[in-house]
Amino acid sequence: MLYHVRMDVRIPQDMDAGVKADLVAREKAFAQEVQRSGRWPHLWRVVGEYANVSIFDVESNDALHELLSGLPLFPYMEISVTPLAKHPSAIEG
Repeated sequence: MLYHVRMDVRIPQDMDAGVKADLVAREKAFAQEVQRSGRWPHLWRVVGEYANVSIFDVESNDALHELLSGLPLFPYMEISVTPLAKHPSAIEG
């Protein structure tokens, strides 16, 4: 199943810089691991915001929830999810 996911990151301004750096490094490593697995085929930065728009390809709603809640930055994110279906006019996929 395909999902369009927007993630807005809201790290507290007063978070210790070392803690923040570690958190961001773990987030990057986790995100790259999931991308290599094929479950996160598209990841785009939203210009001018600490946010991204992504496409996930996972087997179920529960699988997506498990993946997203495993992100190190999950506690600091506002996430919106839109399930996707093939459009009848699409010539691909």
